[in-house]
Amino acid sequence: MGLLRVRVMKGINLAVRDVKSSNPYVVLTMGEQRLKTRVIDNNLNPVWNEELTFSIAPPILPVKLNVYDKDTFTKDDKMGEAVFEIQTLIECARLNLEGVPSGAVIRTVAPSEHNCLAEESLICRTDGKVIQDLRLRLRNVECGEVELQLEWIIVPGSMEIQMP
Repeated sequence: MGLLRVRVMKGINLAVRDVKSSNPYVVLTMGEQRLKTRVIDNNLNPVWNEELTFSIAPPILPVKLNVYDKDTFTKDDKMGEAVFEIQTLIECARLNLEGVPSGAVIRTVAPSEHNCLAEESLICRTDGKVIQDLRLRLRNVECGEVELQLEWIIVPGSMEIQMP
């Protein structure tokens, strides 16, 4: 077991869902856990810079990201979705990284048809932490990306996660 801290950094060129803009917020879902950011009014390039934390237990599930436009009198509009895996991040966090300097790249994850990455994603050791920066291209929408930063947090005394 451990914790996954997801910092929802910002949205880039999100879709217009109101007259000239949108009121976007992000919902992250993993299994039964559902977390959401605050709404940023009238902004297609919102900066949330919010930390959301999932409790992780086997099996390791992908995280689903949905962006919505907050509406007052009608159902909130979808502004795109993405999915990302955390398996590689956890594998890197389980490595013996003693002596690895801060800022060192542990692994690079390339964009593919199987992920929503807009560009290469680096998993680094930063100040003793294992961090992954992601830029996700939203699906099922005309435009938009979301930047995230993931951090794996080992819970002292927790069971080791057995990787398949």
